[in-house]
Amino acid sequence: MPLQRREFAATLPGLALAPPARKDVISLAAWSLYRSFFQAKRWTNLDLPRITREEFGITALEFVNQFFDNPMLNSLQKLKRAGADHGVEFVRIMVDNEGNMAAEDKAERMLSAVAHRKWVDIAHYLGCSDIRCNIRGGPKDWKQDKDFAKRGAEAFRDLLDYSKGSGLDIVIENHGGASSDADLLASVMKLVNDPRFGTLPDFGNVNPGDDHYAVIRKLMPWAKGVSVKGMWASDGSHPAYDIAKMCRMCLDMGFHGYWGIESSFGLWGRDRNSQPPVSEAWANECEGVRRTKTVLDSVLKK
Repeated sequence: MPLQRREFAATLPGLALAPPARKDVISLAAWSLYRSFFQAKRWTNLDLPRITREEFGITALEFVNQFFDNPMLNSLQKLKRAGADHGVEFVRIMVDNEGNMAAEDKAERMLSAVAHRKWVDIAHYLGCSDIRCNIRGGPKDWKQDKDFAKRGAEAFRDLLDYSKGSGLDIVIENHGGASSDADLLASVMKLVNDPRFGTLPDFGNVNPGDDHYAVIRKLMPWAKGVSVKGMWASDGSHPAYDIAKMCRMCLDMGFHGYWGIESSFGLWGRDRNSQPPVSEAWANECEGVRRTKTVLDSVLKK
C-alpha cells in the first residue's frame, strides 16, 4: 500500500511535520433547543443543520443522542446530506443514558462501555470529532469512594480501544455529581493517559459550593472543546459568572478549537414550576443562543 504524505515524511531523517494549528470555531450545542424539541416538538434532528445555519449563522453543530429517534443508515444519510447542503460540519454527539461507566459491578460498567460503541460508529459515519460521555456510578458520596477513578478508567480504556480505528476522541464533560468533580476527572485523565481522551469543560456545570473558574481551570489541560454555557436571566443579566472572562481564561491557557454554545434564556433562578410557557420556548432559546454568540464573537473577534 503506498505511503500517505504524512507517513512518508515521517520516514525521512530529521523531518517532522508539525500538527496543524487548531482554529477557533463557534458551534451550536443542540441542547440549547431542548424545550422546543421535547415540549413544543417544533423540530427534528434532521432540521438541525438548517436551523444552525439559517437561524444563527453558525457552521458547526453538536448533536445530542436523545434527539436521534431513528439512527438507521437511511436517516443518517439524510442527516449527513443536510449538513452538506447547509455547509454545517458535525462536531460531536453528546451521549447520555447509556449506563454507568464507573459502576461498582464490573459487568455493569463494561456493559455501559459497550452501549457507547454505537455512538462511536454513528459519530464516525457523520464525520464528528468525538463523542461526549459522563462518568457516573458507585455510591452517592463519590468522594469517599477511593476506587471510583480506577473503575472509570477501566471502562473508558475499553471504549477507547474500540474507537481506535475511527480516530474519534472520547471526552468527559463536567455534567453533575461525580462527573462535575474536576479533581476526580483529572485523576481519570491521568490514569488513562491517552491522547484521544480528554475533557469538555462546561462553564455552568459545577457542583454546589464549587467555583466556576477554578473548575474550568483544572479541566482545561485535557480540553478537546469547551461548552460555553450561557445561563441568562429574564432581565438579560448573567448572574452566575462572566462569560467573556471565562472565554479569555481558556484562551490564555492555550485553548483553540470548538466553542460550543449551550444556552438558555429566562430560566436562571427559576424552578420548573415557574418556567416560561412552552409557547415561548423557541423564542427564548434563540435569544439565549444569540446573546451567548454575541459575547463569544466579541472575545474571538469574529
